[in-house]
Amino acid sequence: MKILLMGHPNVGKSAVFNRLTGANITESNYPGTTVDYTVGYTIIGGQEYEIIDVPGTFSTEPKDEAEQVALDILADNEDATVISVLDATKVERGLYLSLEIIEEGFPVVIALNMWDDAEKRNIHIDLERLRKVLGVPVVPTVAISGKGISELAGQVPRAERVDLKELKRRIESL
Repeated sequence: MKILLMGHPNVGKSAVFNRLTGANITESNYPGTTVDYTVGYTIIGGQEYEIIDVPGTFSTEPKDEAEQVALDILADNEDATVISVLDATKVERGLYLSLEIIEEGFPVVIALNMWDDAEKRNIHIDLERLRKVLGVPVVPTVAISGKGISELAGQVPRAERVDLKELKRRIESL
């Protein structure tokens, strides 16, 4: 079983990775590139998962070598579950990539990282509504302190592919 950690650069993917794996890592270059990615392992619900900390990307349309590697890793791991890591202070930016990954047919769990910063800035996110509209688990996290990481891990086995017709209907009804 595999988990891909995906999201924009600087949203805390590596901090989430370190919390999930205990920093038991192997760094590698993607074949034919100079772009690094990190691989580690964890146990969730008695099942071992390989976790890949994918290079940051803004969308599924690559603009540079790192983004191309991110998309190649996504394409090479069709059976993976994706943890889409978003900056909780800039949710609208990260949701575009999350929706693209959902549309590609991957089971997704969204980590709203830097939740503490969002709270300090009085940013209020309706978690239940976001979960209902997207049809995926959404978990607030503070990866540097470990807050929410256990809950995030617990949602991975529950992640399912989203019915795209239903998703489109829910989005259009907003």
